[in-house]
Amino acid sequence: MIDYPTLKLIWWVLVGVLLIGFAIMDGHDMGVGTLLPFVGKTDVERRVVINTVGPHWEGNQVWFITGGGAIFAAWPIVYATAFSGFYWALLAVLWALFLRPVGFDYRSKIHNSTWRSFWDWGLFVGGAVPPLIFGVAFGNLLEGVPFQFDNYMVSTYSGSFWQLLNPFALLAGVVSSAMITMQGGTYLAHRTEGAIQKRAVQGAVGAAIVMIVAFIAAGIWLQVIPGYRITSSIDPAMLADPMSKTVVRESGAWMNNYSQQPLLWILPIVGLAGAALTAILLLARRTLTGFVSSSLALVGVIGTAGASMFPFLMPSSSMPNASLTVWDSVSSHLTLGIMFWATVIFMPLIIFYTSWAYRVMRGKVTIEHIEANEHSAY
Repeated sequence: MIDYPTLKLIWWVLVGVLLIGFAIMDGHDMGVGTLLPFVGKTDVERRVVINTVGPHWEGNQVWFITGGGAIFAAWPIVYATAFSGFYWALLAVLWALFLRPVGFDYRSKIHNSTWRSFWDWGLFVGGAVPPLIFGVAFGNLLEGVPFQFDNYMVSTYSGSFWQLLNPFALLAGVVSSAMITMQGGTYLAHRTEGAIQKRAVQGAVGAAIVMIVAFIAAGIWLQVIPGYRITSSIDPAMLADPMSKTVVRESGAWMNNYSQQPLLWILPIVGLAGAALTAILLLARRTLTGFVSSSLALVGVIGTAGASMFPFLMPSSSMPNASLTVWDSVSSHLTLGIMFWATVIFMPLIIFYTSWAYRVMRGKVTIEHIEANEHSAY
């Protein structure tokens, strides 16, 4: 069996892969939903937009569900503490997601402009709200979350919902929203043509520019935000015990990993270069290559956040020593091992099936196709 410290690192990487998979796959259909009311000017155009992701969006939810399940199983203390601190924010995500299945399945069932317009905006909310809240959540993680443990290791969150909406967290939310909108616009440009494609390109290029500016601003801001640093010794093979270490907060601490491992600078460079290249490729109508570069931009941005915080998962601003890390907030050796082999078996199957489904249903979605399939298309 793989040793315990190595499994802890493997699961840090695997959860990161799942989050990136969610951002790339579920992110592009959320981005399409965000652009829906603006890219589609008529009912038939909006049906074209919806049908680019209609056959796939449910399958893409696998990444979202698997990511949440992996955090629950691999980092149970993080899961419990996060769902306490971010309770209302995560409920807002769920409420927004409720609009998606109903919107996709029932939007075009009734020939009524008011009904269809309502669900168009419902799909917009379902696509725009989750990325914004996830970005705000990551911003709060970088600033530290006000929670602490009592003598029975029960976590207590001492903040409020409105405290989550602080300036840096909102900036992180802008980065997240912009990169998901860019991803969705790029995918939409690849699956459409004519006026719809032109508007999708404009939306994706605009989102790429916003992402680049906001990402740079967040990086500069991050250098002065008090970060977290472990000052005591750490046993990588230790059992879950978040209170067994000493942590200090100091300005610029989130940049320490980059000074110790200069290769990590590749991640923010990939994020910025990927977004810039996406804009250039879309303007040249190289949409498939643009989708690849947009996906790389997401890898760079999410990877930058993870590399900056490592080994922290959920720092505590009210009790720094209670901060949750890769080493002291994980499940048992046996649990991580079983989950690892289950992932080795099932993740390739998910990737294979997803690739097959996209290959079968590839090609442009056109107005003519929607008009010819009036009663069967979304």
